[in-house]
Amino acid sequence: MRNPAVETNSPTERILILVAVCLAGLSMPVSFTGPAIALPAIARALDGSPLALNWVTNAFMLGFGSCLLVAGTCADLFGRKRVFLCGTLGFALSSIVATRASSMLALDLLRALQGVASATALSAGAAALAQEFEGEARTRAFSVLGTTFGVGLAFGPIVAGALIANFGWRSVFWSVTVITLTALCVGAKCIRETRDPGATGLDLPGAATFTCGLTLFTYAVLRVPDSRWTSPLVLGLLAASAVVTAIFVLVETRVRRPMLDLSLFRYPRFIGVQFLAAAPAYSYVVLLVLLPVRFIGIEGYSSVAAGQMMFALSAPMLVIPMLAGYLTRWFTAGVISGAGLLLCACGQFWLAQCEQGQPIAHMLMAMFLIGVGVSFPWGLMDGLAVSVVPKERAGMATGIFNTTRVAGEGIALAIVSALLASFVETKLRGTAFASVDARILAEAASRLVMGDLSTAVTMLAHATTADLVKLYGAAFRLLLYVLAGITVLSAVMVFGFLSHSKLPHLQEQEPDVEPASRQSRTGAAVQ
Repeated sequence: MRNPAVETNSPTERILILVAVCLAGLSMPVSFTGPAIALPAIARALDGSPLALNWVTNAFMLGFGSCLLVAGTCADLFGRKRVFLCGTLGFALSSIVATRASSMLALDLLRALQGVASATALSAGAAALAQEFEGEARTRAFSVLGTTFGVGLAFGPIVAGALIANFGWRSVFWSVTVITLTALCVGAKCIRETRDPGATGLDLPGAATFTCGLTLFTYAVLRVPDSRWTSPLVLGLLAASAVVTAIFVLVETRVRRPMLDLSLFRYPRFIGVQFLAAAPAYSYVVLLVLLPVRFIGIEGYSSVAAGQMMFALSAPMLVIPMLAGYLTRWFTAGVISGAGLLLCACGQFWLAQCEQGQPIAHMLMAMFLIGVGVSFPWGLMDGLAVSVVPKERAGMATGIFNTTRVAGEGIALAIVSALLASFVETKLRGTAFASVDARILAEAASRLVMGDLSTAVTMLAHATTADLVKLYGAAFRLLLYVLAGITVLSAVMVFGFLSHSKLPHLQEQEPDVEPASRQSRTGAAVQ
């Protein structure tokens, strides 16, 4: 292994390293948006229940979010290049096997493996970038990475729609295989091996309790449409999740080198960055899954048309993140991010007014406004994330940030799906279907949320397609109002914690956290 203290890569090699990491990053949003477009086709092919179909997206997000902290630690301990290559290879292999999945269970398990591998590649790749670039160059590099995510979000639905229409839903997994193998080849040639000299080992108890707690909570929320919030099963799962999470906190306060340094939460800017990381989940990410289901399953658009419509939501990601970085010359990152979230909330409120039968241009403009608003914080989050810890702990920094972001997205998707199912069921109870058995109503509501309109019509006697489409639209409108309120609250929190935080050249001002040389004092206090 080369010594990073005496050897550095040439400018061309650094660009190729950035290309490799961006390609690995590109596979993540494509793997998220592509299967979302394919859900109706997957449901027809594999005959999945609503709960099993939910896991197509949630298994990936859960695997990704629960393993990011471990992946960051592994990158610091075993080497960023080695972990990056293992992650990209694992992602490619799991994607290839997913093309042969013959059951919902097999597909869900493979989606979880994809999430773990993607987390490994992205966390190690981001840590490698932090070693190659300094100051303003690092800010630009992470802005490019954020823009790459935007490209995946923007074109993923379009490409997925075209692939599904011409080659079937399994072709979506072949597309990410090609992207990831390219990242593997470029990274193997150009990334130099670096490690954290202070890394001491893996925090296995912390990793196990964190993953277990997150899994229990996600499963509890996914059971809500079938079992309700007050059922013994859901309450038991939530209680178990709380207990395991408390054990995780206890473990992290006692180990010498924790997976998650809880002392960081004493610093306002660190807390603000975590709020900023979670904010897009409710303002944007959940719509990447719910809107394709609505367009294809409820309103009858083709997968190609739905993919093209989703471009209005994600297209701003191609430009606005770079504009956000440019605006930091005059405004702080917190102000730009908070203003973007307020703009996003306006788009959500506008979208709530768009009903079926109105000109499609109204809906597309509302979606575009949401995309513009969320793109401003999206372009600043990654650069802020690596500025909250010393350079040597870059793997932990990206792990914490991306865990908050992706775990928040998985939880948000589960909660919002359960909330939409509750709204649909409430609307059903307020109509002529009130006399129908409660279990049938709950199942019908779950089917509507998953876009299975035909089954819902069959389950409800005397129901017409037009009635259920109108009812679903009313429930979706109510959901958008709730999301807009959450987005406004997120903007307020970001203004409060980050309004004075600029996007700094990381070496030019004192970070908000203690440097590594002073962390021994914190460690002694903990011990």
